[in-house]
Amino acid sequence: MLATALLAASPAWANTDDVALAAYVKARAADAAGAAHDAAAGYAAALGAMPGNRDVALRAYREALEAGDDALAIRAANILAAGDDAPDDVALFRIAVAARDGDMASIEPALTKLKGTPFAFIAGPVRAWQAFVMGNDPLPFVEPGKGANALEAGYDAESRALLEIALGKIDDASATLQMLLVADPASIDLRCNAAQALAAQGKADLGQALLQGDNPILAACAAGLGGGVKPSFAFGVSRLFTRLGSDLSNGKVSTLAIVVDRAALIAEPGNDRARLLLAGAIAQDGAPDYATATLAAIGPGHSLHDVAEDERIAVLQGSDDPQALAAARKRAAAPGATAADARQLGMLLSAAGDNSHAAAAFALALKRAGRDAEWTYHLQLGGALEQAGRWPEGRAELKRALALAPDEPLALNYLGYADIEHGEAFAPALKLLERAHSLAPDNGSITDSLGWALYRSGDTQRALPLLEEAAVAEPANTTISEHLGDAYWALGRRYEARYAWAAARVSADTADAARLTRKIADGPGPRTAEAH
Repeated sequence: MLATALLAASPAWANTDDVALAAYVKARAADAAGAAHDAAAGYAAALGAMPGNRDVALRAYREALEAGDDALAIRAANILAAGDDAPDDVALFRIAVAARDGDMASIEPALTKLKGTPFAFIAGPVRAWQAFVMGNDPLPFVEPGKGANALEAGYDAESRALLEIALGKIDDASATLQMLLVADPASIDLRCNAAQALAAQGKADLGQALLQGDNPILAACAAGLGGGVKPSFAFGVSRLFTRLGSDLSNGKVSTLAIVVDRAALIAEPGNDRARLLLAGAIAQDGAPDYATATLAAIGPGHSLHDVAEDERIAVLQGSDDPQALAAARKRAAAPGATAADARQLGMLLSAAGDNSHAAAAFALALKRAGRDAEWTYHLQLGGALEQAGRWPEGRAELKRALALAPDEPLALNYLGYADIEHGEAFAPALKLLERAHSLAPDNGSITDSLGWALYRSGDTQRALPLLEEAAVAEPANTTISEHLGDAYWALGRRYEARYAWAAARVSADTADAARLTRKIADGPGPRTAEAH
């Protein structure tokens, strides 16, 4: 029993009454089951009965962050901070709480805790924002060249740009921003943060200039810019942590990302960009229900609502939740729905194997895009039509895609491969595939297409090296491994053929796995057309 083991394991559990132990054991069970809210409630009860128990405090802290129980997270963080063995991120979290409360006295102790940790680089920006709100010069804390490394220098420079705007030093800020954006032109968070600070200074035109582009977050920021956001200590800390959360979202550190994103929201509850990042981190941590609940807080009146809806559908799809398709249908049919909404529905339907309805969705996307429709709209529609058994219509769309983008390897590959599979003239199709391969020689699927076309033409000797190269590039691709097995078999290399088919069967769906099993036993049979 867990309770017995705990009592024997550590003096910290000695003299713990049965009620407290029962609450803790119940919380651990809810934790293991992924029920974050129930776990948080259980840890809260256990922490109330055992306020000095650091194991309970740590578990309560972690679970409260995921469940969104700020009060419990703060209570547990305070208990942990009183010791010398608190996790490094506890100090980050306490800085966010201090920023929310305007508690300047708590900042220095928290920063002291960060010395020597991987988060020490935030000290300069935090002290700079603290100086700003106290009426002192913040810029010496984020001087160029002050940072000990490129990471610290980058965070210093971004905070400096925002502080220069807050101080009304627009020309200086423009120079700093130019330097940063040359180094990282795709810096979404810096652009949005600077635009909001500029708008608060009456420079909305300069802010809008930073938000040009087709990125949906930038577009949402531009649409909701208004009078901007007045820089404050909470603003500075929240945007600093949001930037850190964005960096962490690119790695496999979801637990730490949750802490940082939640801290950004603690400091500035209206920071929907942090809320988006938090939802992504929670989903990555394996709690899609809590991720979608987090996204639900970005309601219809929020500028990032559409982006949040897209993210919600993606989270549902990632967890194989049938609500993903229902949500995409509703979104695509809503008043004001865009080409992107219809396109998203088409991709979900295509992934579900409903190619007829996917084609209808892609056709709607193409209609909505109108003159702005790029080649990929035609490619997706053509692919769905071809998969739905409407080859002449599909081929017409694939040819339109290629006419718009004659040097796009994907367009060349799809039309060439589909022409081979549907018995169109071989020589022109082979030229398309050779052109695609010359443009993208490292693309395994395109290499496979060319090899497969040569195999279908009877030139197995030329086909085999290409199919082997494709299999090395994409070892988990079922179609490529099956093609390689067919080529081996044609050359009399039966053992290698069966090995390749067995590799293909590992990641095959049920129908393909059954066919591959028959091949392994009896050799090749009739093939069905497949598209890349």
